[in-house]
Amino acid sequence: MQIEKYEGDRRALLPLFALADDSPTQISTYVGEGEVLVARDGDQIIGHAQITPTDDADCLELKSLAVIPARQGEGVGKALVAAVVARCRARSAGRLIVSTATADIGNLRFYQRQGFRMSRIVPDAFGPATGYPDGLLVDGIPLRDQVVFERDLGAG
Repeated sequence: MQIEKYEGDRRALLPLFALADDSPTQISTYVGEGEVLVARDGDQIIGHAQITPTDDADCLELKSLAVIPARQGEGVGKALVAAVVARCRARSAGRLIVSTATADIGNLRFYQRQGFRMSRIVPDAFGPATGYPDGLLVDGIPLRDQVVFERDLGAG
């Protein structure tokens, strides 16, 4: 597996963005932002990670991260996060944030294992007003609130 900066048409990555976010409306607002890294196995793209700026010059955001279902559980996501952290440190960022649904138990576990800590909850972040269908469930839990994780990039 190789991880590299993606320079192609991001529309080709829309299936990966859709794995990470249930709202095509939301995806359309950020798909062109920042920088995207991809994980490749030969010629096949098997995952992506998007890094975007925030309002804080010292902080970057891991906006989108996904691995194709057939390759999940193999360490591809972990490798992408490590590449994002290295990239952010190279850009002298002091912090990296990422957010996910409070209902997504797998993501909550994954990000904490990658060194992120919960920093805040955004109530009612997911719903029709923000482009998400009403009644969505994740692991049998209603998709409503968002948790924001933060990772200090100062330590190795």
